[in-house]
Amino acid sequence: MQVSRMVPQVGLQLLKQGKVSPQSYGSLLGMRATRNYAKEAMEGSKSFAVGMFKGQLTTDQVFPYPSVLNEEQMQFLKELVGPVSRFFEEVNDPAKNDSLEKVEDSTMQGLKELGAFGLQVPSELGGVGLCNTQYARLVEIVGMHDLGVGITLGAHQSIGFKGILLFGTDAQKKKYLPKLASGENLAAFCLTEPSSGSDAASIRTTAVPSSCGKYYTLNGSKIWISNGGLAEIFTVFAKTPIKDESSGAVKEKITAFVVERSFGGVTNGPGEKKMGIKASNTAEVFFDGVKVPAENVLGDVGGGFKVAMHILNNGRFGMAAALAGTMKSIIAKAVDHAANRVQFGDKIHNFGLIQEKLARMAVLQYVTESMAYMVSSNMDQGSKDFQIEAAISKIFGSEAAWTVTDECIQIMGGMGFMKEPGVERVLRDLRIFRIFEGTNDILRLFVALQGCMDKGKELTGLGKALKNPFGNAGLLLGEAGKQFRRRTGIGSGLSLSGVVHPELSQSGKLAVGALEQFATVVEAKLIKYKKGIVDEQFLLHRLADCAIDLYAMVVVLSRASRSLSEGHSTAQHEKMLCDTWCIEAAARIQETIASLQSDSQQPQLFRNFKGISQAMVEKGGVVTNNPLGF
Repeated sequence: MQVSRMVPQVGLQLLKQGKVSPQSYGSLLGMRATRNYAKEAMEGSKSFAVGMFKGQLTTDQVFPYPSVLNEEQMQFLKELVGPVSRFFEEVNDPAKNDSLEKVEDSTMQGLKELGAFGLQVPSELGGVGLCNTQYARLVEIVGMHDLGVGITLGAHQSIGFKGILLFGTDAQKKKYLPKLASGENLAAFCLTEPSSGSDAASIRTTAVPSSCGKYYTLNGSKIWISNGGLAEIFTVFAKTPIKDESSGAVKEKITAFVVERSFGGVTNGPGEKKMGIKASNTAEVFFDGVKVPAENVLGDVGGGFKVAMHILNNGRFGMAAALAGTMKSIIAKAVDHAANRVQFGDKIHNFGLIQEKLARMAVLQYVTESMAYMVSSNMDQGSKDFQIEAAISKIFGSEAAWTVTDECIQIMGGMGFMKEPGVERVLRDLRIFRIFEGTNDILRLFVALQGCMDKGKELTGLGKALKNPFGNAGLLLGEAGKQFRRRTGIGSGLSLSGVVHPELSQSGKLAVGALEQFATVVEAKLIKYKKGIVDEQFLLHRLADCAIDLYAMVVVLSRASRSLSEGHSTAQHEKMLCDTWCIEAAARIQETIASLQSDSQQPQLFRNFKGISQAMVEKGGVVTNNPLGF
């Protein structure tokens, strides 16, 4: 359980003080905000999420809904889906894994035989060689059956040795990947420490280079490490002294290393006792005078933060795919119960309250699944600018899966609370997904701030253009016109007509209207707070919620449009799912925007939150006395 809540408070302060760029701040948040992304954004981002903060409809990556697999890839995937599904239905026992607090040996062996430990490792290095979309489909199957096994597999390949795939030298890949792909060796990702959760920059583990330059001596410990007690290969992040050639000053920067347990000095504590994902091994890992060869540096010396962020985010779409699978299996249990349970002389699926619950569960699953395959397809198409979308998919999927599973228990009543049906286990397993690989609270800050930063750069550009109005007349007239139309409610002339199927035109109009409202309030708040917006977390949270709703609207509009255009058998059902989401999401956005535009109510509410919280901290808990006075 690599709990990486990657937004140092120091990063917020540095950004506010102008000592780091928005792109560097994006890295501190644990997202894909690297130089490449920044460059693409400056040149004209194709990201829909980036565009919506600017009031733009950038549809390249979202319409039409992408289909990236060629015939050969599709056939290969179909050949894999059957055996993997049968394995989880016939061999793996999730209840037993949960009870034993480990993945059964027979399951582990079967997974190795299936090639499940090297799904994205190139075939020439012993792996299956899947692209992101193929990987998403298999991860979805795992998510349907056993999230504990999913974490064991994910900690191994999504983060454990992903750094070797992304940044490893040819020699590192040839040395380590074959045994990792076969499952002979397991991998773990070691970043989090007792003193550094969200503030990853404050890690204390050190790696000191030898005088001869041939090795580093590694000392420190890492906590909550998935596969920590099982792994033979570790991706470890430590501070190394880096000398500035120009000034001669020595600074500590994070470097990534590939560490073998066989190096000596690598030990681990006992397995942690957890609320959920009990089948996944989680342990503290200790490094005591470990001599790591210099050739085991991963990426550049001092470039470890970049390595960590790429690793953590390269597989974010996989979480949404897995949770879409989880929801699918949970919904099947809820539907089965509702279709057979009789109360008051009728099947409970005929009651309106149950119908609403089932429908909302289906909508949440549809949105999550649509996001997962949208992002994976964008990655397979070569896009580098999807960091906001990937964060949204993680936030949405983890919260949707929790809601769906909680509602399944409610539909099943007392039976859902019992151990035998297995729903309570899934609920326990799901809770961690809102915490690890970036807490949802932190990721909401990222979504809002990264979007606002791009819009802020645009506003800065307009300010500069005003200094030379004659030379920038076209830019000023175009932008000023759009802003004036949005602010006065006339509309900016944006439309999804031609990309959205005609049967979804009304939902398309709702999405455009919501986008225009959203862009108006983003602009107004940036003008009001400028750089100080980084401290307005109450505001940023609400902007992120609007962005999540809005991106979800466009994703389902795209998918449902494809189904209608191609005449899929489920097209009309998908239309209902899409329309339902768009109607309610548009209403939520409108309500949130109206509250943010309030000159009195919203600021007072935020002051109340702050005041109540401060009083609680001073008191050490609830401030008020019992109504009885004692």
